[in-house]
Amino acid sequence: MAEEKEMLANLIQELRRGTLILSVLSQLQEPRYGYALVEQLEQKGVPIDPNTLYPLLRRLEKQGMLCSEWEMGESKPRKYYRRTVLGDAIYRELKVQWKRISEGMEALLKEE
Repeated sequence: MAEEKEMLANLIQELRRGTLILSVLSQLQEPRYGYALVEQLEQKGVPIDPNTLYPLLRRLEKQGMLCSEWEMGESKPRKYYRRTVLGDAIYRELKVQWKRISEGMEALLKEE
């Protein structure tokens, strides 16, 4: 039974992992810093561990989908991220693909 629970947990993690880029890009039309993004995603039912988020943000920035800027006005400096023009274009296409995939999955699951 423990082996089955572990296998299910791993499969759920794989399902979620595939949605994280789309989830993050969807929230960065306006600049946001990492912790605020974690909180916002959690409020919307998409929990993400900061240890997962920060490497993802750096990778998306390196790929040109995000840009960042340090804000020094607060008591603690914060790095704000937002989508670039490339990030906007990729986000729009990922949304289209997500809708197609989710519609297909809905059709499959209704067959039960």
